[in-house]
Amino acid sequence: MRILVTGANGQLGTAIKRESHIFPNLTIFYTDIEETDISCKESVLMALKKYTPNVVVNCAAYTAVDKAEDEKDKAFALNAHAPANLAEQCSLGDAKLIHISTDYVFDGKGNIPYVETDNVNPLSIYGQSKLEGEKRSMAFGNTMVIRTSWLYSAYGNNFMKTILKYGKERPELRVVFDQTGTPTLANDLANAILRIAESSGKLFIPEIFHFSNQGVCSWYDFAYEIIKQAGLTTKITPITTNDYPTKAIRPQYSVLNKQKITNLLEMEIPHWRQSLVKCFQEYSG
Repeated sequence: MRILVTGANGQLGTAIKRESHIFPNLTIFYTDIEETDISCKESVLMALKKYTPNVVVNCAAYTAVDKAEDEKDKAFALNAHAPANLAEQCSLGDAKLIHISTDYVFDGKGNIPYVETDNVNPLSIYGQSKLEGEKRSMAFGNTMVIRTSWLYSAYGNNFMKTILKYGKERPELRVVFDQTGTPTLANDLANAILRIAESSGKLFIPEIFHFSNQGVCSWYDFAYEIIKQAGLTTKITPITTNDYPTKAIRPQYSVLNKQKITNLLEMEIPHWRQSLVKCFQEYSG
């Protein structure tokens, strides 16, 4: 199987590189904006012709959640138009597309883990653009969407690394405790994606799936555990969302139900604390 990863220099693309050795039957190619602009038809066609993939994994995204409120056009260009362009060009070449989406398509007003068929109602431009990307790409019938949440890793910019940076510089950090979800180690998601890609189409179903680590926590809980595992003495103080206003509204509850993908892959997904330990084993900062 020949796999092409777009947005390969981001943390999920990097995680796929790190996990790829487990899948020797896959031939994986990596591309990013410098070579392939996924919003440009001609650029995508050139990449598909060059690499002739069976499966394209789209890791490219506009992820600056607050900035998107002022850059709607940029967010929609990369999160909505680009995956649709990828799906269309893949369909012409008989390739499959695995596209990554987000828990932010939900409004967070529920209190039980969201299943794939639950009503969507994004509260932010970022969430709206990602939802539109789901709809547009799936219209071509060759796209599998995987929604994930609170993605972090030992590389790239993410919550864990931000907490570690400020935890080493400050005696106290104030972190919201009334937003609830589940952290996802990028390596665990990468592993699931590669298992699907390796299956020669057997595990590829053009539907929406949810993937995050198991368990539930607040951003405060996550920060507390990061500081604890790092062996730092920084005090973590819980605050409300109102104490830390942001331009974009986040869902207060965005835990994802993973039963559909665990049934598909016949695998157990690690608990987020277990995966955080694994992340620290790789982290060298």
